Amino acid sequence: MEIGEKGICRLSVVPVRAQASDKSEQVTQLLFGDHYTIIEVSEDRKWLRVEMYFDKYVGWIDVKQYYPISDAYFNQINGSDYKICTDLTSSILYNKHHISIVIGSILPISTNELFKMEEQLAFNGESKSLSQKREFDYLKQVAKKYLNAPYAWGGRSPFGIDCSGLVQNVFRICGYSLPRDASQQVSKGVAVPTLDECKPGDLAFFSGKNESITHVGIVLGGNQIIHASGRVRIDDLDARGIVDAQSGLVTHKFSLLRRVIKE
Repeated sequence: MEIGEKGICRLSVVPVRAQASDKSEQVTQLLFGDHYTIIEVSEDRKWLRVEMYFDKYVGWIDVKQYYPISDAYFNQINGSDYKICTDLTSSILYNKHHISIVIGSILPISTNELFKMEEQLAFNGESKSLSQKREFDYLKQVAKKYLNAPYAWGGRSPFGIDCSGLVQNVFRICGYSLPRDASQQVSKGVAVPTLDECKPGDLAFFSGKNESITHVGIVLGGNQIIHASGRVRIDDLDARGIVDAQSGLVTHKFSLLRRVIKE
């Protein structure tokens, strides 16, 4: 394990931490099929600081959860239109072992006739091509699959997910690439001037006490938004912000809107 070597996630979900310690906060997760580059090795060689390929996010993983791949295979992945799992949960037969995977996992399956399979994998679930862009109705269906998933800082799975992880995963499944954090996502797409001009599929951002972006959700239309707060839920949205559908209280202060899905 050296700087510059490549790896891929071959477990269901792998925590990525802020520091080289099991006690450190989880900042994101690797899902099955996510690949990365080693950019640092801890002094005790028990931790690897990695940069994920698809969103350039950086964090530490346990060396015991590292699965090495060659530069050639890494580049092959980059150039292949792989499939992405659209089942909430599923099971694959990988190298003669059953592994449970979750929605958003990347499968080394390609329609390219020149594709050469380096690994033994069988999958009978629902999936779509990574590059295929889908419309709002499909995006809405995907987002609703996460309903009631518990909130978990740094999470990207239906068993624990945060607000920006939800947005990133849903859009990735629908063929759109977004950064990991809400503070990064706010720079993508085009600005939507007012709530009256927003459309279903737009991203709504919310600010904290110092006006910095702290929360994000997906506008569903009909003055509703799906977001992760305590759990993935659908609440009301107005000019003040997110309004708890049961209590009527404003839980997040509205800041601005961005449009990623082009007409």
